[in-house]
Amino acid sequence: MKKAYPFFLIVLFLISCKKEIKNEPVNTSSQSYKIPVYAWAILPENKTDNELKNQFESLKSKGIDGLMYSAGHNPLIYKRVGKIAKQVGMKFHAWIPTMIQYTNPKLKPAWYAINRNGESAFDKPAYVSHYQFLCPSKPEVHDFLINLYNSIAAIEEVDGIHLDYIRFPDVILAKGLWEKYNLIMDKEYPQFDYCYCDECIHEFKSLSGIDIKSVTDPSEVQEWKQFRYDLITNLVNKLANKVHQKNKVINAAVFPGPNSIAKRLVRQEWDKWNLDAFYPMNYNDFYLGDTSWIGKLTKEEVTSLEAKKPVYSGLFICPNPENKKHEADPENHGLLPEELEAAIKESMINGASGICLFTPDRMTEAHWEVFQKAIYTDYTKTSSQK
Repeated sequence: MKKAYPFFLIVLFLISCKKEIKNEPVNTSSQSYKIPVYAWAILPENKTDNELKNQFESLKSKGIDGLMYSAGHNPLIYKRVGKIAKQVGMKFHAWIPTMIQYTNPKLKPAWYAINRNGESAFDKPAYVSHYQFLCPSKPEVHDFLINLYNSIAAIEEVDGIHLDYIRFPDVILAKGLWEKYNLIMDKEYPQFDYCYCDECIHEFKSLSGIDIKSVTDPSEVQEWKQFRYDLITNLVNKLANKVHQKNKVINAAVFPGPNSIAKRLVRQEWDKWNLDAFYPMNYNDFYLGDTSWIGKLTKEEVTSLEAKKPVYSGLFICPNPENKKHEADPENHGLLPEELEAAIKESMINGASGICLFTPDRMTEAHWEVFQKAIYTDYTKTSSQK
């Protein structure tokens, strides 16, 4: 028995090693690849530093690599929250709207966009009360935004600036929103068509020789469309130059496309923007599309940039999956748990560099379960093998 006992231990050890060797590649391969994931997030009110850290650690453990974080204009908040995000190991981008600034005493009523009916977005905004869009032709607007983003980009804890609402109001709403607003948007209607302020009209006439106010149907004038694309593009590139001088990155939430949707609906020709990354809001339900629609649009987005800049496919999450069929408001629709993997797969096989969730707060336990398996799958390889 004295000789048999060491032999028994050796056999047991070899069996154990064999199991470890057999299992190790599976475990390693399952974690060796991960899809980069960002998320849009809003500052929770009255959260302590410890509560924020716990929240961020939870998101990090679930696979979120960075945040597009919205906290108004207060540099102190971005400094405080950014520090916590960095401690947890997450990227931290300040998510600050651009052409919509809500109520701000620094902004004058004369700086707001004017529709074709001569109505100001300041006191008669389209669709909803917060659609108080500034006019991108105003030098004062440029100065205000440059100062705003410079002050935030100067914060050490901020990795970059994330632009939003960097566009004109929707001249045509996504079709999934028509019923909500009781509209049929089969063409460009005057009350939703911006900007017709004196500066825009005069500048366009000096460049083109066309008096746009004398044109019967301005939507037929391609030069007028291009003029407004260029207004947004010039502003974006000016902001990008200033942020880059701070050695920070700058990116933006954009409409899908750009050619199929963004240019047509909100005057965004974003493939000409000098940004470091793009986060198209590929919210399929808004366009009455399924997950294959996400793939189609992602392919267009990546192709439009000639694959030279990262595209993070923005995915809109359904907060109450069990109620989706009965939910009248499309802004409470979104991807169901059983659709999430397909949405991620369609994004990645069509060239996305990663995804961005709107928002973690809308994710249910069922969403997280699907998500945490999907983000460790290299769909580009699995698809090529089929």
